[in-house]
Amino acid sequence: MSQRASGLLLHPTSLPGGHGIGDMGPAARAFLADMQAAGQSIWQILPLAPTSLGNSPYSALSSFAGNPLLISFDDLVADGFADASILAGLPGNEAERVDYDGVAAAKLAALDIVAGTFLKRASDDDEWGDFELFRARNDAEWLDDYALYTVLKARHGGAAWMDWNALYASRDPIGIGEARHTLSSEIKKIKVQQFLFFRQWMALKKDANARGIRIMGDIPIFVAGDSADVWSRRDLFELDGSGRPTIVAGVPPDYFSATGQRWGNPLYRWDTHRAEGFSWWHRRIAKTLETVDMVRIDHFRGFEAYWEIPAHEETAINGRWVPAPGYELFQSLKDRFGELPIIAEDLGVITPEVERLRDHFGFPGMRVLPFEWGDHFEPWNYDPNRYAAHSVFYTGTHDNDTILGWVASRGGLDGELGQRIRSYLNTDGRELHWDFIRFALGVNSELVITPVQDVLGLGTEGRMNVPGLPDGNWGWRLKEGQWREDHTDRLRDLTAAAGRLG
Repeated sequence: MSQRASGLLLHPTSLPGGHGIGDMGPAARAFLADMQAAGQSIWQILPLAPTSLGNSPYSALSSFAGNPLLISFDDLVADGFADASILAGLPGNEAERVDYDGVAAAKLAALDIVAGTFLKRASDDDEWGDFELFRARNDAEWLDDYALYTVLKARHGGAAWMDWNALYASRDPIGIGEARHTLSSEIKKIKVQQFLFFRQWMALKKDANARGIRIMGDIPIFVAGDSADVWSRRDLFELDGSGRPTIVAGVPPDYFSATGQRWGNPLYRWDTHRAEGFSWWHRRIAKTLETVDMVRIDHFRGFEAYWEIPAHEETAINGRWVPAPGYELFQSLKDRFGELPIIAEDLGVITPEVERLRDHFGFPGMRVLPFEWGDHFEPWNYDPNRYAAHSVFYTGTHDNDTILGWVASRGGLDGELGQRIRSYLNTDGRELHWDFIRFALGVNSELVITPVQDVLGLGTEGRMNVPGLPDGNWGWRLKEGQWREDHTDRLRDLTAAAGRLG
């Protein structure tokens, strides 16, 4: 970042159209056109990885693969990969939220047909050549293991890999060799799915960049225990002989939770990562930077020190802080990739040591309006320029309530906080969301990001995720026609006035 800019936060699953879930097709391109017209130059998304239980993109089946549910069947038909008749078996868009189970059942079955048909193409076909090139670039890096993992997981009824047949769980060479041979057809289909995903995504990224829009991706610091990452490289994680974590990730008790948060992700064996020159991280960052222009790293403080919890503990209370090799890791990445387009998610209780790590590498941190103001907002003491210009300011994130939902949950404009907000923003409250957006665009942060839900003026019904709630998240969708021309015009006017036009 070197100049003032602004953008929107919207995960592709939340786009309108598609078939029961937002995808990478026509609605995504229309959204980019709306962003360009509104003068926005950053599209922030969540991780694009295939999800597992709970549908969270932060608990993915792979750090390298793409979510096949995002594949656009409209584009598959338009590009000759599928017959139009296949659309009849897909979900409609009547539901206001994503029904992940229904969408997955229909789309994955249809993708199986598409992949099977693709594998019958002639070897001199142009798309077949592209597929072979995709395999050559990715098979050894991650695709071989991910495809086999996906097929074996399906063969075991969706069970976690630790509960598979011991030959497969332990990656016994004879068992794995037999599986690769007998399941070769299904494995190839998974590879076709990934080829189609990245074909569509890279075309969408090209469209975004041509419009002057950069895409901000997202990397969770930890990975899911039941993932191709852990199954294929058990030596990189703190596991017992059966593949289960011995210590897990989380955060300690704080103002928000008396017992802390026990996330349950396996922790890294950093000595092993260090011994191989952090090569797994190099591959992970390289793959991410192929698909996005900049990346937010979730739970950045865990690279300075992480909260280690014995796996048998039910809460995060009995954990301890353990130093992490953040300086070594990021220096090795900088040596390979040059200046890193990384945004550090530095929310929560952040120590001076974490700030020094962030600042040493020049990573901008995050500032979120509800956290900045707090429940006891004191306008007379608030300096909107009290933090570094080299930062990213948000009206909210995917984990927050919407900005109007936040105010409503604290007594609305008639409550004590609401009255202070009304006075500070000099507003009658009729267009409070625009007042907040105007304020955010005016701060000194070089980059400002607004969730689409805040532009639309939605309340809590527009919330994407409630941390700690195991079900019911990630389902919010933008309705067809909900984003109107007046949203585009108003946002562009405010963006221009703030000197942030893309």
